[in-house]
Amino acid sequence: MTREEQALLIEQVAGAYRPPSHDELAYHAAWHDLDAAGRKRAFELSRALRPLEAALDPDGLSTTARAVLARLRR
Repeated sequence: MTREEQALLIEQVAGAYRPPSHDELAYHAAWHDLDAAGRKRAFELSRALRPLEAALDPDGLSTTARAVLARLRR
């Protein structure tokens, strides 16, 4: 895997978007394509992104928090 391919997978995993699923919460499919070091980098990136997302949100919520709340409200 090239560095560019790995960087794209890390961005996909670190982001809050997950393909819609009505049955269960799931890891992003790209998670399974990363090695342990890549998963750790994705985790660290996601930890850095969530406070930034919350700071930009009028209600102070990250995209992950919004996704969880939307799912609970269904």
